[in-house]
Amino acid sequence: MTGDDADIEIGIDIGGTFTDIVCRRRGEPDTIFKLPTTRTDPGQAVLQAIEQLAPDYPPQAIKRFVHGTTVATNAVLERKGAKTGLLTTEGFKDVLEIGRQIRHTLYDVILEPETPVFLAPGARRIEIPERLDASGHVLTPLDEQAVLDAAENLAADGVEAIAICFLFAFLNPTHERRARELISQNHPDISISLSSDVDPAFREYERTVATTFDAYIKPIVDGYLDRLEDNLRKAGVPAPLQVMQSRGGAAGAPVVRRRPVRMFLSGPAAGVIGGQAAGEAVGSTELITVDIGGTTSDIALIQGGSPILRAEGIVDGYPIRVPMVDVNPVGAGGGSIAWIDEADGLRVGPQSAGSEPGPACYGQGGENATVTDASVVLGYLDPDNFAGGTLPLDPDAARQVIETRVAKPLGLALEEAALGIHRVVNAQMAEGIRLVSIQKGFDPREFSLVGLGGAGPLHAAALAEELGITRILVPRYPGVLSAAGLLAAPVEHEMSASFARALDGLDISDVRSVLDMLDARAGELMREDGVAPDAFAAQHAADICFIGQSYHLEVPLDLAADSPLETLRQAFHALHDRIYGYSAGTPARIVNLRTVLRAGGESEPADVPTADEGGAATASRTVLFSNAPVETAVYARDTLPAEARITGPAIVEQADTTTLVPPGWSAVNGAGSTLILTPSPLEQSQ
Repeated sequence: MTGDDADIEIGIDIGGTFTDIVCRRRGEPDTIFKLPTTRTDPGQAVLQAIEQLAPDYPPQAIKRFVHGTTVATNAVLERKGAKTGLLTTEGFKDVLEIGRQIRHTLYDVILEPETPVFLAPGARRIEIPERLDASGHVLTPLDEQAVLDAAENLAADGVEAIAICFLFAFLNPTHERRARELISQNHPDISISLSSDVDPAFREYERTVATTFDAYIKPIVDGYLDRLEDNLRKAGVPAPLQVMQSRGGAAGAPVVRRRPVRMFLSGPAAGVIGGQAAGEAVGSTELITVDIGGTTSDIALIQGGSPILRAEGIVDGYPIRVPMVDVNPVGAGGGSIAWIDEADGLRVGPQSAGSEPGPACYGQGGENATVTDASVVLGYLDPDNFAGGTLPLDPDAARQVIETRVAKPLGLALEEAALGIHRVVNAQMAEGIRLVSIQKGFDPREFSLVGLGGAGPLHAAALAEELGITRILVPRYPGVLSAAGLLAAPVEHEMSASFARALDGLDISDVRSVLDMLDARAGELMREDGVAPDAFAAQHAADICFIGQSYHLEVPLDLAADSPLETLRQAFHALHDRIYGYSAGTPARIVNLRTVLRAGGESEPADVPTADEGGAATASRTVLFSNAPVETAVYARDTLPAEARITGPAIVEQADTTTLVPPGWSAVNGAGSTLILTPSPLEQSQ
C-alpha cells in the first residue's frame, strides 16, 4: 500500500432517488458518480459504490468514510419506525397529544391533529408514580414496581422501544436512569431513550416529542448502521463509519446511534457544508446556498464561514427540538408542475412530477408541464447532452405539454408561457431566500449566492438579479456537493444543560463549572471517536431571553473575554435587535448552557485539472432570456482553462448541471475550478 493509497476518503450521501459518491485521494482530482438508491436497503448502494471504486481505490486503503442518509427521516415520513411506548410522570401522559395552542391552519372547518400521536398512542403511554420539584429535588420516590409492570405490559404488546420522559428530569436524571436500568435488566431487547440524554431542557411538550421521536427511530437506525458496518467490514474497509448529523458535523456510528434523532435532515446539512467549503476555496465566508433538485429547493445562509443554526427543526410538519442547520425547503424544483388556479393565475409546485414519470421531456409518459420542460423550450438545456448525454430529452413533448397545459389556456405564445413558468418558480425561490436572510436581519446583497444541485446554477443568475446579489459561485461538481460536504464536515459533539439563572448578579464561576462538566462529557465522545484531546476545540454558548419572554436566542459565550457575562449581555441585545428590530432594557436570563467540541473540518480543495488551452465555445444555440431570442455561445466546462473568462450570454455545460450566464453577466473560472459570475463588466465587479 502506498502513502497515496492511505489517503483515500469517501463521502456517500443517500437521497430518495440517487446515491451520490465522492472519492478523494490527495493530489488527485475527485472521482464522482451517482447510483440509483436501493430503496429496500439503502446500504446496498454503498456497497455497490465501493465495488465500483475498488479497481482504482482499494477498500483496505480507505482512511475516512463519511455517510449521509435519509433513513431516519424516511422512517418518520413512511411511518415505519419502531412500535414505541412512553413512560411519563403520573398526570402527564397526554402531554404528547395536547401539544401547544399553535395551529398552522386556523380557518379549516375540520381540524386535524398537529401533534405526533402516532409515535405512542394512548394505550402505549403509561404514567409512573414519581415526582421531582422545580429544583430537581425528589418529592415522590420512583415506584420501581410500576416501572416493571409498565415494561411487562408494553413488552406483551410488542413494543420495541420505550421513551422515558419524567418531569424535571433535565435537572436530576436519577429516576429516568433507574427506570432504564430496571427495564434493561428484564427486557434487554427493548431500546430505551431518556429525555435527560436526548433533550435536557425545560418545556415538557418539546422534550417529550424529541425523546419519543428518538425512541421511534432508534431500532431502525441501529439495525441500519449495524448492517452497514458489518458489510463495510466484509468489504475490507478499515475506516470507522462516520455519520452526518443535522448540526453539520459528523460523529462515529456508535455515538450517533445513542441519539439518532440528531440524524434528521443530514443530507441537506451536508449540502450546506459543501457550499461553505466551496466559498472558502475562493475566499468567501458570507454565502447563501440554493440547492435545487427535482422537487424542492433547500436554502441556507452562511455567515462568517459558519452555517446559521436553529434550535428546532421540522420533520413531516412536526417541530422537533434538535439543533439543525437552518435549511429552508421550498416546494420548487426542476420537476415542479406548472398549473393554472381557479383565478386563471399561473402557479408552479409544490406538486412534482418526480422521477417517475418525470417531466414530459423525459419521454416516460409525463403529462404535466414542469420547470424542466420550460428550460428545454427556452433553450437552456441541450436535449442531446442532458446529464452528460445519458438521458436524451424529447423537446417536442416539452413544447406540446406547455402549449396544451399552459399557453393555450392563458392565451400566451409557447415561449411566453415557458418564460412565465421560470419567472414564477424563480419568484418563489427568491422569497425562500428572503426568509433566511431579510427575515433574520441579513441583507442578501452582502452575500454571494452558491448554486447547488442539478438546477441551482441554471436559476442562480435570475435569483441574484431579483435580490440584488452581485456574486454567484458555482462549485466544480454542484450536483454531488452534499457528498463532498461530508468530507468537509468536522467531527462534532454538542452537549447542553439547563441553567435557569438571571444574568444580574450571576457569578461566572457557576457558569464555568457547568461548562467544564459539559466539556468533559463531550470530550469523552471525542475520545470514543478516536480524536486526540489536543485535536479539538471548544465553543460555548448560552440560550438567553428577557425575563418574561417565552423563547430564547442562542448567543456565543467567550469565557476568555475580560468580562464574559457583560460581553454576553451586549451580544444578546445586539442579536435581539437584529432579528426582532428592538432590544428592551429589561433584565435578561440564561435558560441553557451549551458546549460544542469540533475537530477537523478544514476542507482541502480537490486538485481539479484545468485545460492548458481551449476555452472556446463548442457550439451555439438560440436561447430566450427575455422576450427576444438571443444566439448564445455554449461552453464545455471540462475544457475551460484556469482564469478563463466568459461574457454572457453564454451557457456552460457539464454532466451534473448547466450554468446559465445571461446577458449583462460574466464568468471566470476561479480557484478550485469554481465559476464566479458577476455583472459585467467583470473588471469593475471584482
